[in-house]
Amino acid sequence: MNKMKTSKLARKESLTGFLFCLPSIIGMLVFFVVPFCLCLYMSFTESTGNGRFMGLKNYAEVLKSAAFRLAAGNTLKFIVIAVPAIILVSLFIALLLYKKLRGYHFFRTLFVFPLVLPTASVVLFFQIIFAETGLLNHVLEFLGITPTEWINSPNAFYVLVILYIWKNSGYNIILSLSALNAIPKSYYEAADIDGASKSVQFFKITFPLIMPYTFFITVISIINSFKSFREAFLLFGSHPNKSIYMLQHFMNNNFQNLNYIRLAVGAIMIFIAIFLLILIMFRLRVKSGDTEL
Repeated sequence: MNKMKTSKLARKESLTGFLFCLPSIIGMLVFFVVPFCLCLYMSFTESTGNGRFMGLKNYAEVLKSAAFRLAAGNTLKFIVIAVPAIILVSLFIALLLYKKLRGYHFFRTLFVFPLVLPTASVVLFFQIIFAETGLLNHVLEFLGITPTEWINSPNAFYVLVILYIWKNSGYNIILSLSALNAIPKSYYEAADIDGASKSVQFFKITFPLIMPYTFFITVISIINSFKSFREAFLLFGSHPNKSIYMLQHFMNNNFQNLNYIRLAVGAIMIFIAIFLLILIMFRLRVKSGDTEL
């Protein structure tokens, strides 16, 4: 009898939990799963009005496109340079804040501040600095250095990297601080007793124990790198210098040209690239072994 009551109670709790989750499930189906399936279907058809199956022909045409290859190469270059840079910068700042230097509360708030700024404000700030008649060129001219074109030249790539790091490092700093605060202080006390230097403590204690957090930060940084299009579009326009012509520009231009098939193919290929990249990282993490706090 007690088993029957327990079983009914478990079923009731399961049903209640399912009903609470139902709005989220419906939202995910309507706004993510169904559109993704439609996008996948469109990528194999001749056009939006003609559902004739084309196989991999659309994918082959996009891969042959010079614009797509340029966008893919620039996006890969951006990830390879910007993601390690933001991880190192965030970890370095987090280590300084972790030492609770004088005024660290102010600086902790300062680094998080860009996260809450509207994108338009961020873009305006960078225009003031990097425009042809901007603050940076005025400083260079004052120092006797020839002013540089930052926005409409290959230098735009490095401006975008700086913008990405400045805009997104605050969140990574918070995560890095959480990782550092989770390490038991007794480990460092024991290392001090054994006479271990600060560098030895970092590589033998700090670095191995923050690796699980670093993996998560890397995944978040890669995802955020694909979200940098808003700032790039507002700062450099829809047809920027070819050094920062990213996959998002390719997709946006196809959307404006109403070429929905190429747009669908581009979206699916970006999904596959991100999925494979994250999968490889998971495999490497499992192969190297997890380090739990």
